[in-house]
Amino acid sequence: MIHLKNKSEIEKLYRAGQIVKDTLLYIEGFIKTGITTIELDKLAEEFILSKKAIPGFKGLYDYPATLCISIDDEVVHGIPGNRVLESGQIIGIDVGSIYDDFYGDHAKTFIVNETSSNKMKLLEVTKECLMLGIDQVRVGNRIGDIGYAIQTHAESSGYGVVRELIGHGIGRKLHEEPQVPNFGKPNEGPLIENGLCLAIEPMINMGDYSVYLKDDDWTYCTSDGSPSAHFEHSIAVYDNKVKILTV
Repeated sequence: MIHLKNKSEIEKLYRAGQIVKDTLLYIEGFIKTGITTIELDKLAEEFILSKKAIPGFKGLYDYPATLCISIDDEVVHGIPGNRVLESGQIIGIDVGSIYDDFYGDHAKTFIVNETSSNKMKLLEVTKECLMLGIDQVRVGNRIGDIGYAIQTHAESSGYGVVRELIGHGIGRKLHEEPQVPNFGKPNEGPLIENGLCLAIEPMINMGDYSVYLKDDDWTYCTSDGSPSAHFEHSIAVYDNKVKILTV
């Protein structure tokens, strides 16, 4: 069941979204060679708590950390640990918060120092996919319009669109209806209405779209070992307009 949000609920989602936006802006300053992923995780947790919020991922479905940190061929849900960042890597960071009972959810992929032009192009196209998907969020459109825009742009660039992992509704729960695939057909799926709140998150592979789950039962990787990028915004539809909650 899709729960359409009122103005007060959207305002709470916005405040939670601003916390995760600020968390990633803060963390970006520490993304450099020599730091471990668990150090980034601790910095993020301390920052979220300082904002009188709760880390949204830690403990959810028994996930052990504040951040999901995924490097190069890791698509999403990488668990922070003692891995040291190296120059040339791309690092996807997904973060959640709970503020006043509502969730914020936001992800970016960063570059460690400098990287190849191929990886930079992947990040550029994935960000474009996200914004093209958001552009389809308008009253009267359908969820399939979002996925179609993302898929068309990614595949026209020669990239693969992950099928197993998708976006979602957001509210008092991190994952609500409707599901928001990054692929689809125009004019299919649930109707976009005022009050709809979504987390749109294209996961785009430089190679094939297929992925596999590592033995930790969390981290998804590309099957062909190619790099993957992930960008996510939480958005709300209100008064026939789209509000991005994480900018």
